[in-house]
Amino acid sequence: MASSDSQTAFKSLYLAYFQRLMRFVSLYISSEVETEEIVSDTLLAVWNNRHTLPEISNFNSYIYAIARNKIINYYRIKRIEKVELEENIIDLFIHADTTPEEDLISKEDIERLNAAINSLPNKCKLAFKLVREDKLKYKEVATILDISIKTLEAHLATAVRKLREALSGELTS
Repeated sequence: MASSDSQTAFKSLYLAYFQRLMRFVSLYISSEVETEEIVSDTLLAVWNNRHTLPEISNFNSYIYAIARNKIINYYRIKRIEKVELEENIIDLFIHADTTPEEDLISKEDIERLNAAINSLPNKCKLAFKLVREDKLKYKEVATILDISIKTLEAHLATAVRKLREALSGELTS
């Protein structure tokens, strides 16, 4: 399918990755329109290079790396030298589909959880989101974040520990 020029192949790529990339890019870009544009540019870049895809051993890492580079280019164009995740409020549940069980969690509990997640250090927050929400493998996340797997494990351990401390006894469920 990678070398196919059909609309069906592109639609499959779009359906498989659009929402995941939207969540990832929205961690860095607050404008939904610009987030969509970066995701579309990412998908278009993959599509334009589809004939080289059989050589790619880890497609998830590949597509997230392209998105990350598009985000960096976006900020270079905007002449913003340093981007802090802390400046952006991240609501990890904004795009998430919930099950009936999850719907039972009160809005206050979700707000407390979001506040605890947002209080995490930048790399911990991003590592936690990619592993827990996007269900990416450790190796993929380490590649995306350009860190070692051991460093990723340390970030995740820190994130879980800090979330436990912040939420101990607070959640009613």
